Amino acid sequence: MLDVLVIGGGPAGRALARACAQEGLDTALVDRHPHRVWTATYGAWADELPPGTPTKAVSTTVRAYAREEHLIPRTYVVLDNARLHELPSEVTVLHEPAPARYTFNATGARKGRAEQTAVGVVIESDSTETTLMDWRGGDTFLYTVPLGGGAVLVEETCLAARPGMPLSELRHRLHARLAPGAQEERVRFPLDAPRAEGLAFGAAAGFIHPATGYSVATSLALAPKVAQAVRAGEHPKHVIWSRKALIVHALRRLGLEALLRMDADETRDFFELFFRLPAELQRAYLSGREDVRGTSEAMTKLFRAAPWRLRAKMMNTW
Repeated sequence: MLDVLVIGGGPAGRALARACAQEGLDTALVDRHPHRVWTATYGAWADELPPGTPTKAVSTTVRAYAREEHLIPRTYVVLDNARLHELPSEVTVLHEPAPARYTFNATGARKGRAEQTAVGVVIESDSTETTLMDWRGGDTFLYTVPLGGGAVLVEETCLAARPGMPLSELRHRLHARLAPGAQEERVRFPLDAPRAEGLAFGAAAGFIHPATGYSVATSLALAPKVAQAVRAGEHPKHVIWSRKALIVHALRRLGLEALLRMDADETRDFFELFFRLPAELQRAYLSGREDVRGTSEAMTKLFRAAPWRLRAKMMNTW
């Protein structure tokens, strides 16, 4: 019998399988298409990632635009998909499940009602700067990130909608800004998906940040801790979802509900206030998975700084 079986060969599943093998655990990964290339672009804050995470592009200048321009004092990276896809020889790749002491479901997010959608195009550019959000165009924002090698991804993004904004509409908006390119990237995933039953990891375990859509960095950071817990004979469920992480996730879900109620002007006002927060509070809300105090303080300061029309939207959820 295996020590660990991971079902699902995406970034989360492969990170967990790799970490378990490195702990000396007899590990297998179920991936029916093990040679399929990942075409998605995975961005992350550098300070969220474990040491040695492979990246292919780094931005030390990160901007956001709401009503005004804001410089975010953090480093943003694009992950190296090819290297994240690699597995050590100690990991057995299977096409069907096999008996194991611990079986992790890493097959991706369950179906939800609120979605983030985006359509992007890759253009030629030597820029090394990231624009995390540019809300100056309406109720969707432009996301611009360097990919390395003289290429930049530009995406028209609907942060959150229930149901998600159609990709055709986002494509139309993007092409109003830029000419169609040869390489298009399409994004659609749930922000409020329920966690899979049993032992799960990654998006299947509900790692997707309800108000931003990020999850891969969390999976990469938690994979070694889960593997260490299994190696120590401890049940990994408390590593995957600690009490503090559950509280923060619940607070973030309230943030999602507030965003879903805002119109275009209110959304710009909201993010104008958010990017005026101290950097440590921005980071707490965006990245502090177990930072109950920082997340609560960020939300409280936002509420107190908001005009009454925004407070009314927040009061219905916060």
